[in-house]
Amino acid sequence: MFALPKAALPLFRSVAGACVLPTAKRLLTLMVGAILATGRRTITNLLRAVGGLAPGHPSSYHRVFSRRRWSLWPLAHGLVDLILRHWVPAGSVALAGDDTVDEHRGAPVYGKGRHRDPVRSTHSYTAYRWGHKWVVLAILVRFPFANRPWALPVLVALYRSREWNQQHRRRHRTPAQLLRRLVAVLLHWFPHRHFTLTGDGGYGSHEMARFRSIPRPA
Repeated sequence: MFALPKAALPLFRSVAGACVLPTAKRLLTLMVGAILATGRRTITNLLRAVGGLAPGHPSSYHRVFSRRRWSLWPLAHGLVDLILRHWVPAGSVALAGDDTVDEHRGAPVYGKGRHRDPVRSTHSYTAYRWGHKWVVLAILVRFPFANRPWALPVLVALYRSREWNQQHRRRHRTPAQLLRRLVAVLLHWFPHRHFTLTGDGGYGSHEMARFRSIPRPA
């Protein structure tokens, strides 16, 4: 295992709180590999980037995502807390919500659907992709080295098509409803902070406009 700089220790503590220590070490190794790697961020490529600094068998790193039991909620909570304490310690917190489509054509892929690709579509042509549609909530942070704020993703939700939900007998939620739930999680975690949300026209629903806050603890 490699020695971490002091600036990375708070991030490691956030990871360690979401899973057991052996899994946390492997997850941290993959995070460092994601910073160092060039090209696609596959598990194999991340391990290639860190070389001999990754202890254990390579298959154990694949099992971090396929077999290990750990929750994204404590991990996300620690990440948001870290961002707010270091870069937005006071004032209103600017949020941005949007969705992105990640292509997966395999038959056994969970939650796969046919979604409109906004990048490839035009006013006269609509392109579709088979795969996952993720609703992403990000915190906008201004760094001294950049002229524009950076969007740091902190929470995601998988959108499932109406047909998929009907087939699996699940309640259907629109992307705007999923984003609303993600914002509600932030309000629950940090009830004394003020958040300002921005998004495109797809999230400009009446339900989202009526959602202003949740009851704050006394």
